[in-house]
Amino acid sequence: MNKETIICERLRRQRLTKPLEDRQDIKAYKQLFQKLQPVAPVFNSRPGKPPQLVHRTAFNDAFLSESLRKKHELVKGRFQGGRIGYVLEDDLSLYSTIFRKPIPKMTGLQKEILSMIQQSGGISKDQLKEELPFKAREITAALKRLQEAFLVYELQIDTDWNTGWFDFKTEWPEIEWELDSTSAAQMLLRFLDVMVFATLDQIKGWTQLKRKTIQDALTVLMEREAIVKVEVYRMGEGFVQKKDVDLTDKEIPQCVFMLDNSDILVRADLDELKDRFKGSEVLQYLLIDGEWKGAVLGHWRIGPHDVEDVVLCLEKKEAEKRKDEIIFAVRAGYPEETTRILRFNGEQL
Repeated sequence: MNKETIICERLRRQRLTKPLEDRQDIKAYKQLFQKLQPVAPVFNSRPGKPPQLVHRTAFNDAFLSESLRKKHELVKGRFQGGRIGYVLEDDLSLYSTIFRKPIPKMTGLQKEILSMIQQSGGISKDQLKEELPFKAREITAALKRLQEAFLVYELQIDTDWNTGWFDFKTEWPEIEWELDSTSAAQMLLRFLDVMVFATLDQIKGWTQLKRKTIQDALTVLMEREAIVKVEVYRMGEGFVQKKDVDLTDKEIPQCVFMLDNSDILVRADLDELKDRFKGSEVLQYLLIDGEWKGAVLGHWRIGPHDVEDVVLCLEKKEAEKRKDEIIFAVRAGYPEETTRILRFNGEQL
C-alpha cells in the first residue's frame, strides 16, 4: 500500500469526490451516515441544528437529517468523550455501550433531576430551573453528566433551545450495557472502512477512548484476521482491513475541502492540527488533495464575521496558482454577502 492509494480511496469511500446526488435515496444516505457516525452538528452552529454529512452530498442534507431526527431515526447523545453527536436509532445500543460514562455515585442534584424526569414522563430545562433551588449552570452540568451516562436523553426534533428531557431506560428498555472488546471492534471496523488506513493516534483522537480499550478491540480484529498492521511510507504504522491490503495504485484528484472541528477527518487528526496551527484562532481546516495543507483563521461570532487569513502549507508558487480554487472552497462556507476574506496566505486582499 502507498499513501496516494490510501488518500484516493479514502476520499472516494467518504463520498467527498463523488457525493450522494439523490436526496430521495434515504437508504444510501443512512448507510453513509452509519459509517461516519457519531455525526455532530456543524461546529459553532446554532444549538439544535441537525447533523450534516458536509461535502458528502450534492444537496443540503440538513433537511433530510432533520426529517430523520423528527421520526426518531436519528438519536442525540453524548459520545467520544462527552461530545454531542447523533447515531441511527438501530445503532444506539452499540454506541451507548461503547461511549457511556457511568456515574459511580450520583449527587443529590443528579438524583433529584432523574427522579423528576422519571415521574413527570419528560420535562424541560426551564421547568427544572423553576422547580429546583439550584443555579442554572448547576442544573445544566447535572443534565450533561446524566446524558453522558445515558440515564436521560434529550429529545431534539427541531432547533428549539428548550428541549424535553426523558428517561433513557423508559424509551429503550431493551438496551443492556455490557462493554466488551467486540463492541468497540465492530465500531472500529466501520471507522477503518471509511479511513482505509489509520494510526493508533488517529483512532485515539477520533474515539477519545482509553488506549487499552482501543488496543483490545484491535487485537480482536487482528485475531479474526479482519485487519492487519502495516507500515506505510510517509504515514507511519497503522491498521487496514485485510481486504484492502492489495488496493491498486490510484492518482489523487485535485480537490479542496474546508472542514470544521466536527468532521470525522478533522477529529482523527485534531491533536496534530492544533499543534501545527498553535497560537492561531482556527475557524476551519483545509483538506487539499486529501491532506491537511491549510487553515482558515478568524474570530467566530454568532453574527457575520470576517476571515482574517487563509494560511497555507504550500509552496508560494502553488498557493498562488490555486488561489481561486482555494478561495472558492472557503466561500462555500463563508459567502461574500456576510464575510470578508482579509488576507490570503498573509497577503492582504
